Amino acid sequence: MSTSASGQPEIIQLSEQDNIAVAARPLIEGHKVFLGDEQIETQEAIGLGHKIAVQDIPLGGAISKYGQVIGFAAEQIHTGNLVHTHNVELGDFQRDYAFSQAVPEAPAINETRTFQGYRRHDGKAGTRNYIAVISMVNCSASTSKYISQQFDESLLKDYPNVDGVFAITHKGGCAMQYDGPDHEQLDRVLAGFAKHPNVGAYLIVGLGCETGQALHLVENQGLVQIGSGSAVPGRKPRVLTIQTCGGISKTVEAGVRLLSEMLPEVNDVRREAIPVSELVLGTECGGSDGNSGVTANPAVGVASDLLVEHGATSVIGETPEIYGAEHLLTRRAETPEIGKKLIERIKWWEWYAGLFGAEINNNPSFGNKEGGLTTIYEKSLGAIVKGGSTALKDVLHYAQPITTKGFVVMDTPGYDPASITGMVAGGANMLVFTTGRGSCFGCKPVPCIKVSTNTTMYEHMIDDMDLNAGTILEGASVADVGHQLFEQIIEVASGQKTKSELTGVGEEEFAPWGIGPTL
Repeated sequence: MSTSASGQPEIIQLSEQDNIAVAARPLIEGHKVFLGDEQIETQEAIGLGHKIAVQDIPLGGAISKYGQVIGFAAEQIHTGNLVHTHNVELGDFQRDYAFSQAVPEAPAINETRTFQGYRRHDGKAGTRNYIAVISMVNCSASTSKYISQQFDESLLKDYPNVDGVFAITHKGGCAMQYDGPDHEQLDRVLAGFAKHPNVGAYLIVGLGCETGQALHLVENQGLVQIGSGSAVPGRKPRVLTIQTCGGISKTVEAGVRLLSEMLPEVNDVRREAIPVSELVLGTECGGSDGNSGVTANPAVGVASDLLVEHGATSVIGETPEIYGAEHLLTRRAETPEIGKKLIERIKWWEWYAGLFGAEINNNPSFGNKEGGLTTIYEKSLGAIVKGGSTALKDVLHYAQPITTKGFVVMDTPGYDPASITGMVAGGANMLVFTTGRGSCFGCKPVPCIKVSTNTTMYEHMIDDMDLNAGTILEGASVADVGHQLFEQIIEVASGQKTKSELTGVGEEEFAPWGIGPTL
């Protein structure tokens, strides 16, 4: 690590094996930095989060970050050169999956910490208390919104324990194979939100003639009516269809009447002390930069480990952004079978991308590259550190209920709204979202803590960021920032509002992953 006159690091080498380092601040051409006793002069300008060669790399030579291969030199790279898309190619190399050969020892569970949450009668723990209006199909989306929009702050002022009424709308629900994989997955997502512990009551709204029938959803997913904040066995959920009601206006009128009847029951809950072990944390990185895997994601990893130590669950998704780093997870899989489940999903993604003439390594995005990320291998290595260091306990399909304690992987796309929608549908009751470029994200009904990777962006977008992990580039330890995040997770789970909640973000971001054709 090289430091400036102010004592702040200038470049960070993440592993002694690495032949590159990451710029902790913008460096001008001709600037001299130190790596140990060695002085390196920059041969060109190096942006924040971008990579500088700390030794000569021959044509075709492997480029190492995190002690792992992230690509190969497309030309001779000299010490002090910028290492980026112009002189790096992806290439391919063999990865040893070493299934379950490095399973970490299980931590001793600490059962002392609690948060103030809502205990539901089915045993689940909520961090918020919302009413949801669930649209079955895009054709009922506007009507669902019209119903939810009637319940503004003035109407809810007499119900202080209700966080709000929100509409779950989407672009699907029809023109799909009936009872096919796309239909089943959409039902699983909608049911996951209906059953979510942060939802105190819900109303289902359909058009009437769509493929995705409400009856199919209710029966296949075992949905029941909610009363007094709990599922009431034997009672079917409230369902309205526009065609049966006689049009939009009549449906809105009926919906408002039904929700008004639900409000007193939903309000009749109080926060109470609940063990931290009941938290299910969904983690995501979006708008990533070259420091995402240096600051924010490692800090999330520390918080993830602390949650696991307290008996809770931490989830990472974005399978296309695990690609190239999956061998580091298979080593820590609790059993070889769990590791093989992950590789099966990796192979499925290769097949799935190939159907459309795409490649998984189309990642990183334009913004990722502007922020210093060069290859999908580099992006993935920086992304998986959100999962900390504990054993991999399970690999789940998209929106599958999360029932395993500890660190788990959910198979989700890299697209952030679709990925988080799946994790929330699976039962995540807390979210942490890291960003280096400035993603503004929320996901009702679950609070989302946004963590910046660098101070410049944090200060520029202060109204949208909850925590600045950029302090790590200024000398703070990853462990300290991770502990700070852990405490913030508990505070937010107990009711503290996040920036996205204060700005009202979180409805339009509902984005179920549609895997099948639109017919």
